[in-house]
Amino acid sequence: MATVTQGWQSFRVFLEMIKIEHSVFALPFAMIGMMWGSEAIHGHGWPGWSVFLWILLAMVSCRSAAMAYNRIADREIDAANPRTKMRAIPAGLLSLRTANLYFYGSIALFVLAAAMLNPLALTLSPLALLVTLGYSLTKRFTPLCHFVLGFGLGIAPAAAWIAVTGSLDPRILLLTLTVTLWTAGFDLIYSLQDEEFDKSQGLRSMPQTIGKAKTLLLSRVCHLLCLVSLGMALSTFGLGVLAWVGFGLVAGLLFYEQSLVKPDDLSKVNLAFFTLNGFVSIGFFVFILLDKVIPLPVTVIGR
Repeated sequence: MATVTQGWQSFRVFLEMIKIEHSVFALPFAMIGMMWGSEAIHGHGWPGWSVFLWILLAMVSCRSAAMAYNRIADREIDAANPRTKMRAIPAGLLSLRTANLYFYGSIALFVLAAAMLNPLALTLSPLALLVTLGYSLTKRFTPLCHFVLGFGLGIAPAAAWIAVTGSLDPRILLLTLTVTLWTAGFDLIYSLQDEEFDKSQGLRSMPQTIGKAKTLLLSRVCHLLCLVSLGMALSTFGLGVLAWVGFGLVAGLLFYEQSLVKPDDLSKVNLAFFTLNGFVSIGFFVFILLDKVIPLPVTVIGR
């Protein structure tokens, strides 16, 4: 077993354990929710540095808490899986006590950030934690776990809207649905790798329940519906040409992602899972931002 890390080195291991770079999935959509919320109440997309920084802290700390809890709760499962046995806790790089300290510290930062934003954000913070932390246990009893994960990321734009406005507008839920379906779709692809292991451990993933081919088909349905809901969101908020160019980018990347994986060929799962989905979220955010900056023919949000 590897030597347990201490001090700053343990924090670096923690960041690696929670895959901090995967924040690129939900964070850009949270920033979109922030901009649209600010547009709705201020007439422009920038809520100010204070709100922006508290939203950023809330997003990163909530995701860090969720990933830390996942690694803590699944440490024995990870140790038994050849694909995950070298993760920090089963490999002995991070002690359970240290992981718990970082976990509770992340929760504290999240609640602090919510409190600094507005009363509704603080009131809903336990619910956000319940959703994001609860995902880690769902694979033990339901194959719908992929959709719970999707919803955990999907609440990001709605949470950012609430953080800016202090209220919830039903329109932003279209973006929540979009992110939920997009995330569930790519998580279904990622889960294909563990079909046999899930069967051996009695874990309820979709591949374990319906097999690889049907899981891949379900993933494609999710991504198709994701595009439908994204198009509805852009229409509802009356966005302009560049936003629809971003929509085209998302559609192209998702179709390409689906073409990379087949039930009998999982060699490109990592490319489909991380690289392409990082381009989806960041690329779409860039075009939404450009849509606000470059005055092409657009309809102002909310009109």
